[in-house]
Amino acid sequence: MAAALPALAQQPLHDPRPLAFRDAAEEARFHDLAAQLRCVQCQNQSLADSNAQIAQDLRREVLQLMQQGHDDAQIKQFLVARYGEFVLYQPPLQPGTWLLWGGPLLLLGAGGVVVLGIVRRRGRNVAPAPACNADEGDGW
Repeated sequence: MAAALPALAQQPLHDPRPLAFRDAAEEARFHDLAAQLRCVQCQNQSLADSNAQIAQDLRREVLQLMQQGHDDAQIKQFLVARYGEFVLYQPPLQPGTWLLWGGPLLLLGAGGVVVLGIVRRRGRNVAPAPACNADEGDGW
């Protein structure tokens, strides 16, 4: 067993072969699906764009699931069960994601209320400009 360890150490950890698609339709479907999924390591890249090892492994797994007959929803469901909804670029609207979808609007609305309050407060504190009377003044 100890003699086999050097041979195992020389084997690559991932499969270096390129992905093998059955036809152009399968390839197009794969690329569309990979663009909708987030790399769990890179976080700011799609599964299609990432060069991380886990992204390469996930692309292989996605293709394998496609070739086993799973539809896109089933593949997404599998990945969500494994990695959480973070793996989806567009998570569905659910009670757990309301803040994610509505948070930016809430912040924008709160900022608008604060600005409106500041403008109103300053408007009350500013004394009205004295009216210029033609009889008084410089003769202009």
